[in-house]
Amino acid sequence: MMWTSHPVAQITGTLRAPGDKSCSHRALILGGLAAGTSEISGLLEGEDVLNTGRVMVALGAKVERVGDGAWRVTGVGPAGLKTPNVDLDFGNSGTGSRLMMGVVAGYPIEARFIGDASLSGRPMGRVLDPLAEMGARFEASDGKTMPLILTGKNDLQAIDYEPPHASAQVKSCILLAGLNADGETKVREKRLTRDHSERMLRGFGAEVVSKRDGAANVVTIRGGQSLSAQETVVPGDPSSAAFLAAAAMISGRGGIVVEGMMSNDTRDGFYRAAALMGAHVGAEDVGDAAGERLIDMSFESADLKGTEIPIELVPSMIDEFPILAVLAAQASGVTVVKGAEELRVKESDRIAAVVNMLRVNGVEVEETQDGFIVQGCAGAIPGGGLVETHHDHRIAMSALVMGTASQRPVSIDDASMIATSYPDFMEHMKELGGDLRSG
Repeated sequence: MMWTSHPVAQITGTLRAPGDKSCSHRALILGGLAAGTSEISGLLEGEDVLNTGRVMVALGAKVERVGDGAWRVTGVGPAGLKTPNVDLDFGNSGTGSRLMMGVVAGYPIEARFIGDASLSGRPMGRVLDPLAEMGARFEASDGKTMPLILTGKNDLQAIDYEPPHASAQVKSCILLAGLNADGETKVREKRLTRDHSERMLRGFGAEVVSKRDGAANVVTIRGGQSLSAQETVVPGDPSSAAFLAAAAMISGRGGIVVEGMMSNDTRDGFYRAAALMGAHVGAEDVGDAAGERLIDMSFESADLKGTEIPIELVPSMIDEFPILAVLAAQASGVTVVKGAEELRVKESDRIAAVVNMLRVNGVEVEETQDGFIVQGCAGAIPGGGLVETHHDHRIAMSALVMGTASQRPVSIDDASMIATSYPDFMEHMKELGGDLRSG
């Protein structure tokens, strides 16, 4: 599925942000565990999220689509999860798989976790090791990757755990296991990560406490709590909206509005970094959903300047570094990214993939162990390259956005994986004036 993005004169228009992927996963999982029937609207219907829904069905929940983005989930409640008679297939989803390992660990069942080639190469020891400390058992390769078999128990032991790397997936996995643990489970974060699990667990009736302890953020959940069905509206995804925003920022004549976006301090790092580079960003409050503030955001073309990205922003923009690299390429001056070693274990080695994406399109960039250094092209990205996506949806979308403002078209070797997180991406880019063609 090769696609090519051609330069265009302007990117303009108004769109509604697609449903947030992180919240969509959690809505299906928590609804599937709760007692009663939950009504969910605005769900992102990407392949990653749909796989999470299929997994919840295999574990005993009832999950049905009742309209566009509208889903009804009847949870297992006190009866608990059942041992599945099929493998739990997560496709490309690291979030779905790691969160569900925490869920399965708290029930006396056995499940086999599988995924596609990309997911099967990603490290799972970061969640398997703390789950083993709590009493779960697993069988996996020496590299602790999929496929793997996880055996849970209904009397897990609570732990006090400090993840070696800042990761919302690891934190969420442990909190979900802690729901069925004996005692209080605590996760100590050196750097604050996205807090959707805490917010949504509270929305489904659980008591979750977050507080500062010196430099750390400590999240505590008490075991033995039950969840109750809820009506949930999934807010707009700031990570997906970042591609639309960037397209406007680098356009010669850019001006768009993205409606219904989530505003959350643990997810807005990209927008704060863009503002440091001179981007024109506006925001207006429009309500709330799923415990999150909603805003309409506006973005315009700007003369971007290179900068060093503050390391404290890294956890809140960990998914947005590929599209930030496009801003850096378009900017004048040097942009430096440090402290982003987590990118090495995403859908691809995103540091290496970002560097390749820029180099094949004529941008001067240096790869470092924990980031990259970009020499901006001052509004004149050469383009003309074919980008290897490495089955990474964010690399694919970033390259196509770059092509809208490059001097020559930018191509990608495969666009199929974009459907895992943003199935409407091509259509939305075309609505805003993008010239994206298959083949």
